[in-house]
Amino acid sequence: MLLEREQLLLSRSLIMSGEALGDLNGHSNTLGKSESANGEDFANTHNGHKKLEENHKIENGSIVANLVNGEPGVNSVVEAGTSDGHKKLEENHKIENGSIVANLVNGDPGVNSVVEAGNSEVDYIESENLSDVENLEMSLKTLMEGLGSKDWIVVCEALNDVRRLSIYHKETLAGMLQEVIPMIVKSLKNPRSAVCKTAVMTSADIFTVYNDQMIDELDPMLVQLLLKSSQDKKFVCEAAVRALIAMTTWVTPSLLLPKMQPYLKHKNPRIRAKASSCFSRSVPRLGMEGMKTFGIDKLVQIAASQLSDQLPESREAARTLLVELQLAYEKSYQPQVAESSENPEICSWELFCQSKLSPLNAQAVLRVTNVAREGIVVSS
Repeated sequence: MLLEREQLLLSRSLIMSGEALGDLNGHSNTLGKSESANGEDFANTHNGHKKLEENHKIENGSIVANLVNGEPGVNSVVEAGTSDGHKKLEENHKIENGSIVANLVNGDPGVNSVVEAGNSEVDYIESENLSDVENLEMSLKTLMEGLGSKDWIVVCEALNDVRRLSIYHKETLAGMLQEVIPMIVKSLKNPRSAVCKTAVMTSADIFTVYNDQMIDELDPMLVQLLLKSSQDKKFVCEAAVRALIAMTTWVTPSLLLPKMQPYLKHKNPRIRAKASSCFSRSVPRLGMEGMKTFGIDKLVQIAASQLSDQLPESREAARTLLVELQLAYEKSYQPQVAESSENPEICSWELFCQSKLSPLNAQAVLRVTNVAREGIVVSS
């Protein structure tokens, strides 16, 4: 009886142990499944990242390859918001600038109008092509306001109106010259080349039309024209030289030469050079009687002082003037002195120069005039 009871208890223990073991096995299976699932997830995730990285590398490789091969479609994507895009914009900008420069060299008028920043709106009209003003009363009313405007295009238009009025309405504008000329001088000082050149052209027309009428207003205009005729901007410089030629052509030399003399000793060598050229052009217009009145000895002294000037233009102008003075002296002064003198040598050009100049200056003058005379003899 006791034995059967012990066997029953042992059986129950074994059963319970089996169930517990089964539960443990089940839990193990669950853990295994869980670990298996987690392993698969990890593997899938890891593989997914690898796959993404590979795809990304492939795409980057394609982009780089396309960039190297110059595919425009990919370039446009990569350029957006990237340094390559900035580089592309800079390259395009350089290309556009290069095109502008190329067109400037090739004379493309369309591009010139852009580069000149509005200068295309100003027409440099020659005097003979100027037409009359459309409304005389309105032009006179608005003239001074236009000359004083802060808009440079309006100033240029007003300057051209001054030119038109001087040509077609000379007497009407004559009464305004004292007001108009200071405004022209102001425009001559303007740093904008378009305004400056238009003012220079206006000055030339004023000289041509009014001659000696504006001699009292000449000084401020003269110094500006001398400056502009010696500056670096060629198209302004050439216009200023033409204006100075108009001045020496149309203004009476006896009035002009005293105005020119101070500039022959100006500290700026370029101004001296231009003044020497103007002086040399004006003296022959005096004629024999005018030279006598001015004083031929004074003219010789002025010319002699320019022979040692710094710039070749001054020296050349002095040489030209001395040859003119020698001819004038020998034609006019020498015969008169010879008639009243027992010794004709006293009236010679050589002795005249030696009596009026320092030894060094006399030697320099005679060297110039003798060379010129020999050249004339040889050519004849």
